[in-house]
Amino acid sequence: MKKTNFALYLNKYFTGYLPNNCGSTPQTIDSYRYSFILFLTYMQDEHRISADKVDVSDLTRNNVVDYLNWLQVTRSNGISTRNQRQAALNSFIRFLMYEFPEHLDEYQKILGIPVKKAPQKEISYLKTDGVALLIEQVDLSRQNGLRDYLILSLLYTTGIRVSELIKIRIKDLSLQEPFTLLVHGKGQKSRYVPLMRNTIPFIHKYLVQKRYDKPEKLGEWLFKNHMNEPFTRQGINYIVGKYTKMARRIAPDMISADFSPHKMRHTTAMGLVESGVDLIYIRDLLGHVSVKTTEMYARADAMHKRLAIEAASKEIVPSEEAIWDNDSNLKDWLKSFNRR
Repeated sequence: MKKTNFALYLNKYFTGYLPNNCGSTPQTIDSYRYSFILFLTYMQDEHRISADKVDVSDLTRNNVVDYLNWLQVTRSNGISTRNQRQAALNSFIRFLMYEFPEHLDEYQKILGIPVKKAPQKEISYLKTDGVALLIEQVDLSRQNGLRDYLILSLLYTTGIRVSELIKIRIKDLSLQEPFTLLVHGKGQKSRYVPLMRNTIPFIHKYLVQKRYDKPEKLGEWLFKNHMNEPFTRQGINYIVGKYTKMARRIAPDMISADFSPHKMRHTTAMGLVESGVDLIYIRDLLGHVSVKTTEMYARADAMHKRLAIEAASKEIVPSEEAIWDNDSNLKDWLKSFNRR
C-alpha cells in the first residue's frame, strides 16, 4: 500500500497552523474543511484515488485547475464559491511550502492560478417605505413579537451581519448615552456601532420582559429561539422570510420574494450612501476591512442616479442620430472632424 503523508499534514494544518499561526475563526476552519472534503471527492471521482491514498505529490497545478473546473461544471458552483475553494487550497499550499521545499516549483505554479473574476451583481435592497412596511408586519402584542421587532430593527439600523446578531449578549449593550452596541465581527474583530435612540425604549421593555435586566444576566444571549437556545443563521432567515411574505401580500412590488438578512445590510448601506454619509464611516459601521468593499455601494448609487437621469431626459431631449451612423465614408468624416 502506498504510504502517504497528505493526511498527516492536513491534520497539522487544521489543528495547528490555522488556529494558532493564522488565528482563523471556527467558521473559516469549517469552510476550509468542507473545501478539502470536496477536493478528496474530486480525487476519488475523477482519478480513482481514495482519500487514504492521496499524497501531497498529487497537489499539482493540473489537478488543481481540473478540480476548480470540476466544481463549476459537475458541482454547478458559482464563481465566488469556486474562488473560496481556491483560497482554501492556496492557504494549504503556503503551509506546505515550508514542509516540502522540493515541491516549491509546483506550488508556485498553483499559487499562480488566476482567480476568476465574477460579474458584478446588482445590489438588491429596499427603499425606506419597504423597510417600514416590513417592520410594520410585526405584532408587538404577540409572543415573541417584541423580539422579532428588535431583530428586524437592529439588522436595519446597525447593518450588522446575521453572524454578528446572533452573538450579541446583554453585556454588549450600552443603554446610556451615547447608546452603543459592541459587535463581535469577522476575524475576531470587534467594533462599536451606535444604537438609534428610538429603539432604546423597546430594548428596555424587551429586557424586562425576558428578565434580562439583572446583573447576573449580563452573560445571556440577547436573542433566543423557541428552544431557549441561541439563534442559528437559519432561524434568523426564517424570521425575516416570515415577515417578508406578510409584507408582499400587501405590496409585492416593494419587497422581493428573496429578501434576506444580508439584503437588509445592503439596505442600510445604500440608505447611508444616498444620504451622503462618508464611505469611511460606512466602512467602520459595517466592519469592512477595506473601503474598497464599501465602494460598491457608491458605484451602485451612481448607477441608479444615472439611470434615473437618463429615464427623465428621454422625455425632454429629442432623439438625435450621430453623424457617423449614416455616413458612408467614415474615414472622410474622421479626417474632417474637429478641424479648424
